[in-house]
Amino acid sequence: MSDQLDLECRLLVKSFGKFTAVDNVSLEIPKGSFFSILGPSGCGKTTLLRMLAGFIEPSAGDIVIKGNSMLGVPPNKRPVNMVFQHLALFPMMNVAENIGYGLRRRKMPQAEINKRVADVLERVSLPDAGQKNVDQLSGGQRQRVAIARSLILEPAVLLLDEPLGALDLKLREHMKVELKQLQHEVGTTFVYITHDQSEALVMSDNVAVMNEGRFEQVGSPQDLYYNPQTAFVAGFVGDTNRWSGRIESVNGDQAMVTLDDGGVIAAQSGTNSAMGIGDQVELFVRPEAITIERSAASQNGAHIEDGRNTLSGVVENLLFDGANSRAQVRDQTTGHQVTVSLPQTGAFSDLQSGESLRLSWSVEKARSYVASTTAKKDQAA
Repeated sequence: MSDQLDLECRLLVKSFGKFTAVDNVSLEIPKGSFFSILGPSGCGKTTLLRMLAGFIEPSAGDIVIKGNSMLGVPPNKRPVNMVFQHLALFPMMNVAENIGYGLRRRKMPQAEINKRVADVLERVSLPDAGQKNVDQLSGGQRQRVAIARSLILEPAVLLLDEPLGALDLKLREHMKVELKQLQHEVGTTFVYITHDQSEALVMSDNVAVMNEGRFEQVGSPQDLYYNPQTAFVAGFVGDTNRWSGRIESVNGDQAMVTLDDGGVIAAQSGTNSAMGIGDQVELFVRPEAITIERSAASQNGAHIEDGRNTLSGVVENLLFDGANSRAQVRDQTTGHQVTVSLPQTGAFSDLQSGESLRLSWSVEKARSYVASTTAKKDQAA
């Protein structure tokens, strides 16, 4: 299997004094894949990337690239290259000179440099940009030049440290698609660091969700979104509604939970660990999993009706965003606010603040997790 992997981390640890920034992290990245490490600021993802690049040495564990251990190998001797958020292009050089800089440092003949620069410019869809100055390029073009400068050195792995962070929102959305397509075309393994879940989900073949120095879950974007294994992943990946409560009864992988702020929700276990009566749990329901109906005002809190979780509330805010429009509904009994996605049928295009709605969702769409210290801290944040 190892000959099919470009990068492996084996029980990797990095400590700074008594603080452990990366805590026994292991991963395997197949050849030619787009792998993202997703997590909040301070979770250890940049420390992990710097270890992969060789800028810092691990306290324990091993990094294996193309079957070879990288322990003790300096950055300039590793088959990796790195693209930073601020790109670090040389303003006094034109595009071709920027891209060929690494080859000149390697004393390659100029004719060969010219050929390889032309080839890589073609690969990043900038065939005529070689003689342009960097300040003549758009933000997206500068991004592609920075990637071309790394790709020309033919790394086994390209490390990208939040490279879209300095771009404006519209360009960032455009570049997510461009980067995914570029990686597919060039076939180089990308390891991408980000705190932006949308970037990770849109671009990646697989994503590792990192929290407090550890990987909470590694899987495809679809798996992380639809089958989160921990409360942290459920709350961090995608938008969600959240309740807390205590288990009153258990039937197989489903539990009846009495909510801390009133009412009852039936939920499915979000993990493989057993849940017991009396356990404090966190509950999550995606906004798009909730069905809405206009209804008369009701004082019923969250309850089970016709096999579905149901509550009634009043529209407090309308968040119009085209196809992503939502409503914030206040449960009149408990005061809990629930966010729901508005269907694109047009049936709710005239919805107004102050209207009463009946909300319902299936038991399978409510995920429950035994409350942990991490979950409680994440909720408080």
